[in-house]
Amino acid sequence: MEYDSKLRCAELDELFGAILQLKSSEECYRFFEDICTISEIKAIAQRLEVARMLDQNVTYHDISQKTGASTATISRVNRCLQYGAGGYRLVLERLDGGKE
Repeated sequence: MEYDSKLRCAELDELFGAILQLKSSEECYRFFEDICTISEIKAIAQRLEVARMLDQNVTYHDISQKTGASTATISRVNRCLQYGAGGYRLVLERLDGGKE
């Protein structure tokens, strides 16, 4: 079943197609350093770490202490994990080698 995103548009299709062309971490670094600010890249990485920690049942306090994320960011990521499009779950499962 194909996911029908409310955000779908030609520009995002092209962006995601470009990302899918990247073949290594080095290529990702090169592309994302050009397309995003350092703060944007770090914020995205922080959200993924927050998602991983929430998935491991780490407390908001401990997540905030370790990552520096605000409770608002942690809450937003948690809401996405619980009620979002399933993107965090998909990536976390793949990063963990399919382990649930």
